[in-house]
Amino acid sequence: MNEFFDPERPLSETVFAVFDVETTGLSPAYGHRVCEVACLRVRAGEQVADLESLVDPERPISAGAFRVNRITAEMLNGAPPFGDIAPRLLEVMADAVLVAHNAPFDLGFLAAELEIAQVPPPEGAVIDTLTLVRRAYNLGRNSLSAVSKALSLEEEPTHRAMGDVRTTCQLLGQLLDFQGGSIPYPQPQVLPLPPAIAEALDRQGQVRMRYVDARGRETERVVRPLRVHGEQGRLYLIAHCYRAQAVRTFRLDRVLELGVRD
Repeated sequence: MNEFFDPERPLSETVFAVFDVETTGLSPAYGHRVCEVACLRVRAGEQVADLESLVDPERPISAGAFRVNRITAEMLNGAPPFGDIAPRLLEVMADAVLVAHNAPFDLGFLAAELEIAQVPPPEGAVIDTLTLVRRAYNLGRNSLSAVSKALSLEEEPTHRAMGDVRTTCQLLGQLLDFQGGSIPYPQPQVLPLPPAIAEALDRQGQVRMRYVDARGRETERVVRPLRVHGEQGRLYLIAHCYRAQAVRTFRLDRVLELGVRD
């Protein structure tokens, strides 16, 4: 039995941590980052702790993401990096059942940010309210906005982290039986890495590389590898690029030369 979620335990005794992230784009695999996070710790329908913060994503917000969350670069001026708020966030989440709407999306970004911050993710069960709604209803559209309207929820999503968290809180209760299991964190892949990148990842070092971008332009860069991601048969390096002073994504098949920087 999962120590955080026992179906025989009354809901009044179960602690939930409902969370949401706003991001610069759709996938951490392409270097997109969290730009806002919110979390409510709830017991018996009562809020017992919370966290809400804008986050410095160390990269621009894509046009598509801006159309959704309306977070501007000016709003992020002075915002802390994710690593600075990670301890407080994990404190709010500690020993609780995590809850999110479309949980794999939020978990993927949470796991990526905690990996960059070199902090282990929280343990325990995860409830996906999107899964619950799909199993309990036949709504046609299951976005948080559509569900809120269809179920006449008091809280309406705002496409900002805390507004969406409060809406998600209202999707719990009688829907819990429809979950059918915890949502797992994405499992790390065992990938064949170039020796220079493997060494840099192991000792948190830097590498020099000659790289050809999508337009065929060759550049030399110094980067600090953060992780490597495999997708559709290709390997992508997520790294802090000192030339851009931001996190960037590089296709490894476009790397012409690699070397560990002394």
